Amino acid sequence: MYQIVPVAPGEQQIPGGPGGSPLKKKLAHEGRPLVMAGMLGCALVLAAVVAWCYYSASLRKAQLLKTELLDLNKDGFVIRNQAGAVIFTMTFRSGTLDLDSCSKEGNILSCTQSDSGKLNFFIQTVRPKDTVMCYRVRWEELENVRLVEHAMAYNDSHWYGGAESATQHWPVKIQGEEEPLPFVTSDVYSNRNAFGGILERYWLSSNATAIKINDSVPFHLGWSEMDRTLRFQARYQDSPFRPLEGLQALPELSYRVCVGSDVTSIHKYMVRRYFTKPVKVPSPEVFKHPVWSTWALHKTAVTQEKLLRYASDITKHGFTCSHLELDDRYTADYGEFDFDPQKFPNASGMFDKLREDGFQVSLWTHPFINYDSINFGVAVEKGLFVRELGGELPALVRWWNGIGGILDFTNPEAREWYSSHLRILKTRYDVISFKFDAGETSYLPRQFSTLVPISDPSTFTRRYIEMAIPFSERAELRVGYQSQNISCFVRIIDRDSVWGYELGLKSIIPTVLTVSILGYQFVLPDMIGGNAYPNRTAGKNDLPDRELYIRWLELSAFMPAMQFSIPPWAYDSEVVVIAQKFTELHKTLVAPRVLELAGEVLDTGDPIIRPLWWIANDDEAAYKIDSQFLIGDDLMVAPVLEPGKQERDIYLPAGRWKSYKGEHFDKGPMYLTDYPVDLDEIAFFTWVH
Repeated sequence: MYQIVPVAPGEQQIPGGPGGSPLKKKLAHEGRPLVMAGMLGCALVLAAVVAWCYYSASLRKAQLLKTELLDLNKDGFVIRNQAGAVIFTMTFRSGTLDLDSCSKEGNILSCTQSDSGKLNFFIQTVRPKDTVMCYRVRWEELENVRLVEHAMAYNDSHWYGGAESATQHWPVKIQGEEEPLPFVTSDVYSNRNAFGGILERYWLSSNATAIKINDSVPFHLGWSEMDRTLRFQARYQDSPFRPLEGLQALPELSYRVCVGSDVTSIHKYMVRRYFTKPVKVPSPEVFKHPVWSTWALHKTAVTQEKLLRYASDITKHGFTCSHLELDDRYTADYGEFDFDPQKFPNASGMFDKLREDGFQVSLWTHPFINYDSINFGVAVEKGLFVRELGGELPALVRWWNGIGGILDFTNPEAREWYSSHLRILKTRYDVISFKFDAGETSYLPRQFSTLVPISDPSTFTRRYIEMAIPFSERAELRVGYQSQNISCFVRIIDRDSVWGYELGLKSIIPTVLTVSILGYQFVLPDMIGGNAYPNRTAGKNDLPDRELYIRWLELSAFMPAMQFSIPPWAYDSEVVVIAQKFTELHKTLVAPRVLELAGEVLDTGDPIIRPLWWIANDDEAAYKIDSQFLIGDDLMVAPVLEPGKQERDIYLPAGRWKSYKGEHFDKGPMYLTDYPVDLDEIAFFTWVH
């Protein structure tokens, strides 16, 4: 049957003419779609092959960028748990990886290019034990890049660690937006926005993850409340960190992330792997009996007469004493090492009398020599001071007692000069030990020079801490950095005589828990009632509030050691009776348990004062409690920390508990709401095995 094909006007052809016969024309028209279809088919096949190749390459790249529960992309990486949930997220803020430069060899995933140029980047997977997986991460710039910054997300978990701070929270609370600052030791009493005198580059999460920043990093820390991130930054520009001699100032950010089965076990692993341990337990007497300091009571107005009267009153009111601490200021000028004859006319006789009455004495010391001291010229002549950068002149520094030089403890001659004066004091007066004050890098000039160059300013803190080693039985420090092995008591920074979280009563438990997680277990919680500084004291007649003092006393009785300054008899006989009750309770109940745990610290590094999650790591409520704590695993303490309260809510983790009143609770976890606690009581519970 014929098909009639319509012809458009102007397309009519003469038979046999140039357009060919109608049959040929028909065949030509019919062939064109076939050719087009063939070409289209070939193109589709080619596209499919290309897509498959691209998909295969992408699949291989995706597999390449995965390693043992970690997924890497150009902007960062995530770590998942065995169930597939994201438990750790790190974002690269200062640059992105060129994924085409990445390769994988064995357990190491590495990249050589970023959007800013050449770099050395790798993630190495290590499984040190069946229940722990660790990732070594390093981002090292090889070209002129100012900084490296990674941001760690909170991931709906709770984080602990880092540093002592003025307003201490447990867990860590991110507030506001803070550009990264040098992570170095500072005096948070004078600068309340700084990092404290006890710090380590270590954080721990309720997601059973932990991160340790490497010592070689010029480390700066910031945060973002909006993004809920901690910002880890490495830089040398506009920073007190300096590259080691002979090396370029190219920043490197390196750290280790470890994941465990639960928060307690991963912390135990990190402490055993990365922290040093004390080599011995300090004097048992300090754990058993209170230290009595002159500071909060007399400040710099202390004299021989006042010290003897203080000792006499301690005995008269029936208290024991591990040692008396003679604080600032017993010398004529700062930087001298003998007694001011005006204030202490017969120092030798005073010490004889104190020994006769059963008292041993420690003395306050510090690293400064003021410019008006007779020793200032000696130290300049001998070259004992920290110097101005690039010069021979001593760097003058301002501290809370004036202006002077600060001894260079990287200099063996300065160390020996300082130690020899302490030894002379100890020998001449039979001094039992020393309270080593200050030591924070915030008292160094921003740019300085030491005999032995130091890259990390907090190394200076470590060198100062080492001066306490010969006196460690009863020595007291207020700084800590990579110094867990130095077996001294570490005192948290001065407390104000107030109730709140800013250096007040409520800050003590979060601070002690934090420094314990950082590896410092022999903790002095500062003076009972605080320091009674003007304008920073809740109370009247220059005394801390009476109720505050009593609640502070009760909490201190359950800390590793107790420290008085303002005495109970400054109030009334009822306060004296309460103080006698709790110093006795500390000696008979708390100290034996603390000493047992202190012995274990030498092997394990485990905290003496522990958070509730230590024994309840599957309990979300336990991660947020900052007003209760454990001594070991089986003694839980819940002090009253609010004014005007004689009751409090108490959380009992799962288990069988017996209260100090003899009550039994065995259906936990549970809240005891409005649990009654009289003014002369503190709530505590023992775990019943």
